[in-house]
Amino acid sequence: MPPFMKDELKKKEEQRLDEMQREIDEATSSENQNENEVANDTADNNEPPTDTGFYAETADDDAATVSFSAEGQFAAEAQRLSAKLQETESSLKRLRADFENYRRRTAKEKEELSDFVAQGILKDLLPLLDNFERAMVAEQTDAMAFQKGIEMIFTQFAEILKKNGLTQIDTTNVQFDPNFHQAVMRVENPELEDGTIVAELQKGYMAKGRVIRPAMVQVVGNG
Repeated sequence: MPPFMKDELKKKEEQRLDEMQREIDEATSSENQNENEVANDTADNNEPPTDTGFYAETADDDAATVSFSAEGQFAAEAQRLSAKLQETESSLKRLRADFENYRRRTAKEKEELSDFVAQGILKDLLPLLDNFERAMVAEQTDAMAFQKGIEMIFTQFAEILKKNGLTQIDTTNVQFDPNFHQAVMRVENPELEDGTIVAELQKGYMAKGRVIRPAMVQVVGNG
């Protein structure tokens, strides 16, 4: 499991445990407060008019009954929270197992997809390799025919790259854009706006819409 995911799961688990502890503390505080209130009310309502042993004994019995009831409610609440905590821990374990299975599955799928793409590109390049071999074994008696053959191979190669998502970055009649161009030279030209591309020194390319090499250009800089 990636470190950031472990930290996130650990953080969530700690937060959940803190919340449960707060619930237990709040339940304990509430029960104690209720116990005190009930005890006070009982003492007030049953204050004996005369100092007799009967009323004192009755108040003690009532306080004991209230205390026993509060302890029972607290025990039930603690048991409920404990069961809830165990359920949360079980859910967290299942989540970890599911994530680990998902990570292994996606890693395998990415590897298989990468192999499939590589096989497709290599298959497209095989005709190009065949043409290069034919050009190398042919008698080089006709320079024009040889040049024409090389041009055909270049065109074929460019089509294969285009088929697999390669496109050339445009530098004709466009302003300099650092996302697509790399300025390596600046020239002064009062007739043109600053940042205008005046020459392409090396072609730039994108694959599936992402720049893999910016175009090296010469731009106008009059400042």
